Amino acid sequence: MDTDAATIAKQINDLDTDRITVRINSPGGSAFDGVAIMNALRSHPASVTVRVDGLAASAASIVAMAGDEIIMGPGTQLMIHDPWVYTQGDAAFLRSEADRLEKTAESMASLYARRAGGTADEWRDLMTEETWFTAEEAVEAGLADRVDSDDAAPVENNIAATFNLAHFRYAGRAHAPAPRIPSAEAVEGTQGKEGVMPTFMESLRTRLGVTEDASEDDVLAALDAALAARTEGQSIEARADVVAVDRSRFAEMQSQLAELAAYRQQQEQAAAESYLAQAMADGKFPPAKLSHYRDLLNAAPEQTRALIDGMPKNVIPVAEIGHDGDGVHVDELTAQLNAAADKSGVFQLRGL
Repeated sequence: MDTDAATIAKQINDLDTDRITVRINSPGGSAFDGVAIMNALRSHPASVTVRVDGLAASAASIVAMAGDEIIMGPGTQLMIHDPWVYTQGDAAFLRSEADRLEKTAESMASLYARRAGGTADEWRDLMTEETWFTAEEAVEAGLADRVDSDDAAPVENNIAATFNLAHFRYAGRAHAPAPRIPSAEAVEGTQGKEGVMPTFMESLRTRLGVTEDASEDDVLAALDAALAARTEGQSIEARADVVAVDRSRFAEMQSQLAELAAYRQQQEQAAAESYLAQAMADGKFPPAKLSHYRDLLNAAPEQTRALIDGMPKNVIPVAEIGHDGDGVHVDELTAQLNAAADKSGVFQLRGL
């Protein structure tokens, strides 16, 4: 039975456990739903184990990236590709949709790079080609940690017989070329919930001389001070409140800060899409108004959320309207109403 990302995210948040196992056998779906489910799993305090039982393709491969450990079953496959969109509209709207799709693809590529190593550009190239991995190839590429031959009996390798893959470029790994492995070495160890970013922030705190409990804003403020001192020609080494950073390391910090900002933006974008989808599911506005409220939410988040939260539900019907078959027949209802009317006959129903 189909469900939506908002419902799944709520179910994940409501789990009171220290271990979550996610079993995946899916050709994918909405990219935004995949990102929303992944972020819900990553934000949960439990240890998350992802087991691919058959296929983790498209958006399902994004969900898989939430695992503290990702295990491929024998004979399983994983596929990554550029996201698609089915839409309609005038030229200006289609251009905006293309821009949004491009940004979504870039965000997805950064997720694969963060998990497996290499650069986002390398992973984007693999996405553009529609790249299929066997279980062993996924481990070699860094997208999974191991193949678990003891977890289950080997599944049939004919994925195309299990799912309709006609809309993809290739009908499974057997019909696709061998994947290229990104040039950089895979990240050592499991990329868990903390991922790359907290390690980088810890390095920044050390190099900038701020305390371990300093917030991200404090770290950024210290970095701004270092930038200002260099711009003004001051000697960074002479200042007690900053630590000198060599040029190449500083450039790396700037790049990783940009990646952090992009990741945060992607999370906020996914949360906004989930919020709008829930409001639409509650019948607050029709699908035709989705892009309108998306634009409002981007321009004025707090005001738009207040507006949507104040809207009544079921303004747009979301459930079947009718009767259950036990109602009064129209002729019987007419007779009852006529009997209740005054004798002057002012109130007469001759039929409906």
